[in-house]
Amino acid sequence: MLNYGLSQAQWDPFAELRQLQSQMNRMFEGGGRSQRASDGNWPPVNMWLGDESVVVTAEMPGVGKDDIDLTVRENTLIISGKRNPSTDDEDAAWHRRERPHGEFSRSVRLPLRVDPDKVEARAKNGVLEIEMGRPDAERPRKIKVKAS
Repeated sequence: MLNYGLSQAQWDPFAELRQLQSQMNRMFEGGGRSQRASDGNWPPVNMWLGDESVVVTAEMPGVGKDDIDLTVRENTLIISGKRNPSTDDEDAAWHRRERPHGEFSRSVRLPLRVDPDKVEARAKNGVLEIEMGRPDAERPRKIKVKAS
């Protein structure tokens, strides 16, 4: 076995693969090309679970509330809609264009089933907040311990 001055603990067999992946990602990002909202995991989301509900927030600057469609099916939330380009001048000589635009659809798997009748959505400052109530059967129950 060849030893290049690295101990076994320092050698990472996947380092070259990660470096190659990073180079490929940079190559395919393309500095000036137009980016579509459907090109990846857009919009970015956060999700947390409370005692009463599941909350999902999605960053969606530039998307109006009338351009958003929400669907809840069992334990999946689907956020879809359209984000219009920031300018109508598609012939402009863009130097950088990183903000995605166009139609999008994002499915988010929820940690449990939610009650579709207990879903509320609010948009403020480019952040969409979706609060989905947990069905009574899915809520945690506090068990009282009795003295024997």
